Amino acid sequence: MAATVPAVRRANRRTAPSLATERAFWDAGHDVVVGVDEVGRGAWAGPLTIGAAVVPRDKRVYKIRDSKMLTEPEREHLFDRIAGWCRAWAVGHASQEECDRLGMTAAQKLAARRAIDGLGLQPDHVVIDGNWDFVGGGNTTRIIRGDATCLSIAAASILAKVTRDRLMRAEAEHFPAYDFELNKGYPCPRHKAALRAFGPTSIHRRSWVFMESLPWGVHRPPLAQAELFIG
Repeated sequence: MAATVPAVRRANRRTAPSLATERAFWDAGHDVVVGVDEVGRGAWAGPLTIGAAVVPRDKRVYKIRDSKMLTEPEREHLFDRIAGWCRAWAVGHASQEECDRLGMTAAQKLAARRAIDGLGLQPDHVVIDGNWDFVGGGNTTRIIRGDATCLSIAAASILAKVTRDRLMRAEAEHFPAYDFELNKGYPCPRHKAALRAFGPTSIHRRSWVFMESLPWGVHRPPLAQAELFIG
């Protein structure tokens, strides 16, 4: 029997992201406006992931919202529609090893560069969710709560979130004690209990402060965790 596709809840027009930001840049002569968002920065395991999306001017996919406002089935339902709608989109990752070795600041910049390079288009302007410019280049605008107000950022957030969640679900079968299919590598009581019982896996970020309290002799580099909260 075929699985039932969940209906995506209707977005409130007052709170749904719009094309107002993109139109302002289009009107100013910027043709390729890229929305960028990040997922996985606060996770204990798995990659840091950046989504980049270039949306068209003349078509629309409705019911797009900040990925955090959607359930996992809703995000999955929207993923292919958004991917097919975008002029271009890409997702870039920094592995758990790169997060540890480089620190979160450099790892986020690396993942962003990989995402933007993957678009196959030269950005005229990049709009970033949050108050920290992890893209650089002098052609960026930071938007606080941009994933809730800017359509290309919201699209990037869904593309990044679904891509990373799928990776973590695939890892779950290799590490069944950690519930990666449920927590996606983020902190939760069962994840913490599994770490205390079995120690970190090969996909855990070993530079995090919490690793110091584990009875497995894991030591972290001195700066990487402090950088988690920069920006």
